[in-house]
Amino acid sequence: MHFARRAARAAGDTPNTPTRGRRRNAAVASLAAAGLVAVLAAVVPATANAAGSFTATFTSTGDWGTGHQASVKVTNGSTTTAASWTLEFDLPTGTAITSSWDADVVKTGNHYKVTSKSWAGPFAPGSSQSWGYVGSGPFAQPTGCTINGATCAGGTPTTSPTTPTPTTTPTPTSSPTTTPTPTPTPTVSPTTPPVGGKKLVGYFAEWGVYGRNYQVNNIKTSGSASKLTHILYAFGNTTGGKCSIGDSYADYDKAYTADQSVDGVADTWDQPLRGNFNQLKKLKKANPNLKVIWSFGGWTWSAGFTQAAANPTAFAQSCYDLLNDPRWAGLWDGIDIDWEYPNACGLQCDSSGPNAFNNVITALRNKFGSSFLVTAAVTADGSNGGKIDATDYATATQKLSWLMPMTYDYFGAWNPQGPTAPNAPLTSYPGIPQQGFNAEDAINKFIAKGVPANKILLGVGFYGRGWTGVTQSAPGGTATGPAPGTYEQGIEDYKVLKTKCPATGTVGGTAYAKCGSEWWSYDTPATIGSKMAWANAKGLGGAFFWELSGDTSNGELISAMKGGLG
Repeated sequence: MHFARRAARAAGDTPNTPTRGRRRNAAVASLAAAGLVAVLAAVVPATANAAGSFTATFTSTGDWGTGHQASVKVTNGSTTTAASWTLEFDLPTGTAITSSWDADVVKTGNHYKVTSKSWAGPFAPGSSQSWGYVGSGPFAQPTGCTINGATCAGGTPTTSPTTPTPTTTPTPTSSPTTTPTPTPTPTVSPTTPPVGGKKLVGYFAEWGVYGRNYQVNNIKTSGSASKLTHILYAFGNTTGGKCSIGDSYADYDKAYTADQSVDGVADTWDQPLRGNFNQLKKLKKANPNLKVIWSFGGWTWSAGFTQAAANPTAFAQSCYDLLNDPRWAGLWDGIDIDWEYPNACGLQCDSSGPNAFNNVITALRNKFGSSFLVTAAVTADGSNGGKIDATDYATATQKLSWLMPMTYDYFGAWNPQGPTAPNAPLTSYPGIPQQGFNAEDAINKFIAKGVPANKILLGVGFYGRGWTGVTQSAPGGTATGPAPGTYEQGIEDYKVLKTKCPATGTVGGTAYAKCGSEWWSYDTPATIGSKMAWANAKGLGGAFFWELSGDTSNGELISAMKGGLG
């Protein structure tokens, strides 16, 4: 394994950096815990459309009394393509939109005017576009709802579509004598998770083909290819503020023999594309529903994002050109930005400002268009004044397909004397070394800031972190340094730990073990099952993990994730 290029998947502060952060804001914690845990997923009839063929449906996706979250689906049931749509409606007193995504919202009193985003592109017949919001007060259906000047329930415009008058539009009726225009089968917006379809996303490390001898073919032989929805290929570089190749030999030059190849066909010396890219193309051919995303940055290669933020348009163009190189045309379904960390410190510090991340994501969305996946791996530092607070992630998420808080690497032997603490706690627990360093606090904080739950994926580590010189079995003990690991001190794959140091207890929703003088914390199939149940109850869009080579040869952990997500 090439350690210099390995991404340290850090949640708050990362290996070899001191712990930071002040005590978490109690008000934010109580808001998130009180309400956002209950996700209703109850669809409530709404208003519908313009020119007798557009419809808009408002759905409650969470209601905790003092606040709520809603999803709105706009469907084009006409036979012509529309350049955009405009939705207008009123909300009752005591209910108000406080943040929104995937649409532009203008509020005047209790009246709202909502227009489609420019990057969403043309609105084709039979397709749907979704947007959402977090609001104060209980969820309530709108009144006086019009879309392009017609009632949202589908019907003839009551006024000219160019001069809608929402105050004169009758409230939609649910009278049994009414025959609304049938809503066509929706086409899922590329920035909205499919209804009932959870994402299971895994990282493939380009350097794993060397010392680890983990090849693309192992994704097939382990049975994991049929369980995954997306593969994140890590990492592309960000040299000079541009997207660039990470390892050209591993990426597109390494030759594979027949027994190493996904389809059993050996590479030849004169074929135009070899390496991981060619193997991924073969894997996609054998698994038509599997999508592949190229991830850029990571712990080691995030420095170029600072320069990218100075000229986001040029950065987006460089990424577009690289992903569409004729040698691997058709391979990539998306681009992932793993910036560690915008307007904060990782291996190096960035001071581009709180809007820099949004500017980069916006440029990528504008360049690649609405049908291409644009995702991001982000900090999971839920502490008060921590890395989540340093950047406007909520606005950026409006353009993202989904967001991946790295809910692992919270604690490890970069603090060699301890205290021993779990690598990936789901929840806080008495004695946790840093408040806010757990998945629940981080995800609650993102939601409270306006990031929709169904655009958040829960992160899982397929490895553990450990100390040596430990005498105490329970968490919180002292140590003398990092425990030995196969490739790096203080870190070890699950496939090794399950036998070397079997779990003896749980803390904060993850497992730990003491064997001899070593103390390790890692996730097992059982703790992963509990984490997936939590993610489902929270209404999250699915889960992701770092990284494929840490699993067993038969994919134990991926199977646990798949089974838990349903």
